[in-house]
Amino acid sequence: MMRKKIFSMNKKMNQKIAKERIRLLFSEAEGSFPEHPERSKRFIELARKIGTRHNVTLSAEMKKRFCKECGEYLVPGNNCIVRLDSEKKNIVIKCKKCGSIKRYPYKSRKDKK
Repeated sequence: MMRKKIFSMNKKMNQKIAKERIRLLFSEAEGSFPEHPERSKRFIELARKIGTRHNVTLSAEMKKRFCKECGEYLVPGNNCIVRLDSEKKNIVIKCKKCGSIKRYPYKSRKDKK
């Protein structure tokens, strides 16, 4: 019985450490992108591996910052195109490297009233 309790405590601690490492890897990817885009891609790969290994989900903001298809760190205007589709009320992000498209819904100011 004691062994299970210790394991669950370690699991929570490991998840907390994993979240912190993922956050640090994303900030490093952002900082190293202008000089070394391939290094930022590696940071994203490591962050995703840590998340899957420790069963930690990435935040919605983090998920929008990389391409799921090719693993590139996305920087608007540099390696991705960001557009607003006003008819369907979506934010459309297109990766320039692989051409994959991601859509995220948004609400306009008129809809919030």
